[in-house]
Amino acid sequence: MKLYDCTQAPNARRVRIFVAEKGIDIEKTEIDIAGGENLLPEFLDKNPRGVLPLLELDDGCYLDESVAICRYLEALYPDPILMGRNAKEIALIESHQRHIEFDALLPLADILRNSVSQFKERAIPGTDGVYAIEALVERGIVSYHRFLERLNDTLKVQQYVAGDEFSVADITALCAIDFAKWTKLELPEQHEYTCRWYEMVSARPSMQA
Repeated sequence: MKLYDCTQAPNARRVRIFVAEKGIDIEKTEIDIAGGENLLPEFLDKNPRGVLPLLELDDGCYLDESVAICRYLEALYPDPILMGRNAKEIALIESHQRHIEFDALLPLADILRNSVSQFKERAIPGTDGVYAIEALVERGIVSYHRFLERLNDTLKVQQYVAGDEFSVADITALCAIDFAKWTKLELPEQHEYTCRWYEMVSARPSMQA
């Protein structure tokens, strides 16, 4: 297998951390999104959507979307379990994943892509040229702060994002919070439960991936 990666991209980092937690040895190839390398013909031949991460399987098939890649790897390498042991755990983890994606990762991407000049004509990931919309920056900031408040409420009553055990939902939440720093949004100290969780999860060796 080969993983097409981008160091700065939060969704690509989600997969890197997942791979590190599993202890899987996968060849990696870095793709420069900011420089438009993902839009070159040789990459679009592999993934016409031009997005990362992208996992090339041994049979020549390509998987995109971080959650799809993680599900594939979870099935191949079930230990340690990161996506739930039973129907209830799987559903709870998936629910938290979706909340983080819609309330944090997507708004943060809107902030970055609608405020940085190099994405002025590429405000939406992929091959289509879409102009930036400044109003989406303000909306993204509001949504992200709402996410932090809700996450703090969750972590007030449980140790990890989706319960009492570390899961892929913790990976996603940490990647979102770290990605926010690229938009100059820090984790406020007033969210004490999230700060405590962040310090604990950041100490895991996989988070250096």
